[in-house]
Amino acid sequence: MFTGNPGHLRTFDYVGLHRYSLTFCTESRRHVFTDRAAVDLVLSQILRAAEDEAFAVVAYCFMPDHVHLLVEALSESSDCRAFIKPGKQFSGFHYSKKFTGRLWRRYGFERVLRNDETTLVVARHIFENPVRAGLVS
Repeated sequence: MFTGNPGHLRTFDYVGLHRYSLTFCTESRRHVFTDRAAVDLVLSQILRAAEDEAFAVVAYCFMPDHVHLLVEALSESSDCRAFIKPGKQFSGFHYSKKFTGRLWRRYGFERVLRNDETTLVVARHIFENPVRAGLVS
């Protein structure tokens, strides 16, 4: 039965110098990122969590109902799961205080990137996402 939980890789511990492609969708796929104030608030909290867990946000793109992130660990002790949890918690908490409703779906999607070429392809995909969606030309 499909639960909507893609889950984490069971044989990978998410700690160390790795790069990840992350996607977080809004609850009920609501279009909340059409408001600059919402984007700024959420981005600031994601960057806060990234700094706390020693991650660099290499690229990002807010679409109306989801966000794409390309992140890179900066330390051997960087833990992607420890970045994701507070990133979504902080941003969801501050969003619900300023706006109404729950921000995030419970689960997101992550992909571990294996080499620099893959990282470039993912960055290009992130930056071209609004063009493919017809939001910009």
